[in-house]
Amino acid sequence: MTDTPTLRRSFRLVCPPGRIPLVEELLAAQGFVFETEPFCPLARRLVAEPFPLGRSLAAFWGYIYIQDRSSMLPPLALAPETGGRVLDMCASPGSKTGLLAQLVGPGGLVLGNEPTRPRLANLRRNLATLNLLQAVTCSWPGESLPLPDASWDAVLLDPPCSGWGTTDKHPQAIRRWQGDRLKPMLDLQRKLLAEACRLLRPGGKLVYSTCTTNVDENEGQVRFALDELGLERIPLAPFPGFVFADPQLPGCEGTLRVDEDASNAQGFYIALLRKPGVSGDAPLPEGMPSTAAYRPVPPAFLEAFGLSPALLPPGDLAVFEDSLHFLPAPALAHLPASVRWQGMALGKASAQGLVPSARLRSALDPEPRRIARLDVDEVPDLVRLLQGGSLDTGLSGKEAALFWRGLPLGRLRLKGGRAVWSNR
Repeated sequence: MTDTPTLRRSFRLVCPPGRIPLVEELLAAQGFVFETEPFCPLARRLVAEPFPLGRSLAAFWGYIYIQDRSSMLPPLALAPETGGRVLDMCASPGSKTGLLAQLVGPGGLVLGNEPTRPRLANLRRNLATLNLLQAVTCSWPGESLPLPDASWDAVLLDPPCSGWGTTDKHPQAIRRWQGDRLKPMLDLQRKLLAEACRLLRPGGKLVYSTCTTNVDENEGQVRFALDELGLERIPLAPFPGFVFADPQLPGCEGTLRVDEDASNAQGFYIALLRKPGVSGDAPLPEGMPSTAAYRPVPPAFLEAFGLSPALLPPGDLAVFEDSLHFLPAPALAHLPASVRWQGMALGKASAQGLVPSARLRSALDPEPRRIARLDVDEVPDLVRLLQGGSLDTGLSGKEAALFWRGLPLGRLRLKGGRAVWSNR
C-alpha cells in the first residue's frame, strides 16, 4: 500500500459546537490545514501538518484528540443516547471513551475500565486533558466486572486483539499472532463478550470492534455471540468516506469490515448487537464512593480560582488522599458501593491547600470575580508562555483566567503584573 502519512492523520474536536470555529481558527493560526470528514461532524483529516499535531496549542489544551478515522467508528456505531449510561470495557488509551463521553453529553455517564495499571494512568491522564468530566474510571479484569446484571444501556467492547489492521504502524503484528499464540486471545474475547452480555439490560446495545482483519477474531466472535449468547445482530449502514469489504462468514451481514487500502485508514471491524427483550429501568444500587476516604468540598471553593461551579455537570467535589476529584451525579447514583472507581482528578493538594488544575478550562468563568481575566489575541504570545516566557499584562493579583479570542484555556500566574504559565 502506498500512503502519505500526513494525509492519513486525523483527529476529532473536543468542544461544544459553538466553539468549533475558534478551535479551528487556533489550529489554522499555527499553519494546520484540514478538511471535515463526512462521517462525523467532529472529525477532521489533516491536509498539511507544519509540525507534529500533538505539539499544537489545541492539543495541549485538550481541544483536539489525535485518532485514526477508523477508530472513531465504534462509538458512532453504538450511538448512545444523550444522558445515557455507557460501559467501555477495555478503555485505554481513551480515544473511544472520550468520544462516547462527548456523545452522551455532560448529563450522561461513561465508565472506562482498564485492568492494567500503567494503561489506566494513561487513560485517566487523557480524559483529564480533554476535560471530559462525565467519564469515570475503574480497574478490574474485564471478564469479571463487579457490576450488577443488566445494569447498562450500552456497552462498547474493543478487546485486546492481534492488531492485523495496524500493520502500517506495527508490521510485526501478523508474524506475532499466528497459530497457537492466537488461541488465548480468542478465549479472552469470548469471555469478554459473555460478560458484556451479562451486563447489558434487555434491549441494550453492544458494539464489538477490533483493529484486526483476522476472521476468527471478527466474524467468528460475532457468530459466537449470536449462536451461544443469544444476542441479535443489528445491521449497520456504511459510514460515508469509507470503503467496506464484505463480511467473511455467513450470518454476519450488516457488520462492517473497513477496507484499509481503499479507505486510507486502519483496518477495523465493527458489529452492532442487541440483547433481546424490552428495556426497563435498570436496578440502581445505592451508589456511594467506594471508600470513606473521600471528603466533600463545597463547590463554592472553585470561585477563588476563577472557576464557576455552575459550568460543571451535576455532581460532587471531593478530596481523595491528596487529589481533588469530580464525582458525576449519574456515577454516584448508578455505581454500587462495592465498586472502587475514580472520578476525574481536578487538582492537587499543595502547601497552599487544594489547587485546581491550571488546565481545568471547562469550568473557567468568563467573568471571574476573584481573579483577573487575560485575553490574548496572538498565537506567538501563547507559545511564549508555554516555552517558559512571560507577558506584561498590567494586571494585579496572583492569578488570571486565560482566554484566546474568547476561547477558555486555563489559569496562569501573575508576578508583578507579568503572566507566566505553570502546569501545576
